[in-house]
Amino acid sequence: MRPSFPSLPFAATALLIAAVFAAATVAQAPQAPPQPAGGPPPHAYPEPTNLKVLPKNLTGQQVHEIMEKWEGSLGAHCNTCHTPDPTNIGPNGRPRLNFADDSKPQKSTARLMYKMTEDINGNYISMVENSGAPVTCGTCHRGHLGPEPFVIPPDDHDHDHEGPRPAQAPPPAGAMPPPAK
Repeated sequence: MRPSFPSLPFAATALLIAAVFAAATVAQAPQAPPQPAGGPPPHAYPEPTNLKVLPKNLTGQQVHEIMEKWEGSLGAHCNTCHTPDPTNIGPNGRPRLNFADDSKPQKSTARLMYKMTEDINGNYISMVENSGAPVTCGTCHRGHLGPEPFVIPPDDHDHDHEGPRPAQAPPPAGAMPPPAK
């Protein structure tokens, strides 16, 4: 018996069909525009000016990242602390913000609160062994511009914080007397 090999025309036909199928598949795939090596160019942030409490050697990108964290921690937006500049109109037709302007009192408050957290972290939290994470805006604000006051839940039963009392000791002041027998 002779081994059976595919004939040349069959192999060529199969190869041609596979090539046509591959070309049709590639042609139907969405074509993304070519990206430069390393991805899209980074957003250019202006050089920071008027830094009074943040380190003066920060880049615009670094200040922007800090501000985004503060926004999230406070549930605020840039215009909470920064004023619009009517002489600098953006592509959307609205004034850009003047980040160097100090006329909003919220900006002074933010600077004061930043110094407070730095003081707490540097002079107190760092002194506590195994203190864990540092204090941030979110520690107190938790996404609210004005932190919600903590209210201690009311007790629904008496607590004896001094440990068990001997059986003959009188009950604490204000306690209900035992039922009569």
